[in-house]
Amino acid sequence: MPLSPGRAERHGFEYFRHGTLSLYGALDTRTGDVIGKTTAEFVDFLGRIVASQPEGREIHIVVDNLSAHKTNVLEFLYANPSVRIHYTPTYSSWLNQVEIWFSKIQRDIIARGIFTSTTDLSRKLIRYIKEYNKTATPFRWRYKNVDHRIKLPTQQASDLVQ
Repeated sequence: MPLSPGRAERHGFEYFRHGTLSLYGALDTRTGDVIGKTTAEFVDFLGRIVASQPEGREIHIVVDNLSAHKTNVLEFLYANPSVRIHYTPTYSSWLNQVEIWFSKIQRDIIARGIFTSTTDLSRKLIRYIKEYNKTATPFRWRYKNVDHRIKLPTQQASDLVQ
């Protein structure tokens, strides 16, 4: 239900949850392109990534510590020696650039979206990914406001330079 003065957004009494869906996304940090798949198995998604790359290319995948990223993965890695998985430390998912993209898809599609089924949600997510890739650009991290940078006291800064 929409916001109104003094009232937070909420669901109406007729709200029905149609189930959950897993979306896996791989972001190419050089181009900004995203490979996405709605599936229950992370290993299936890894297979799609490998299939999208030239034969023999070394593939590095950065993932967080979600248990799905660790289940049945060893067998896949033995079968695909060109794939390397790197796990980010706990509570540091912000290091993983695809998390930025996931927050974008959350704002653009999922928040306030109306989905009649998990199939409908999946279709809309995949359509969004295809449209996104038409104008994809890499994420550039930078400080826009220099006042927010961490400043060292003058003495410590000069000690670091020497």
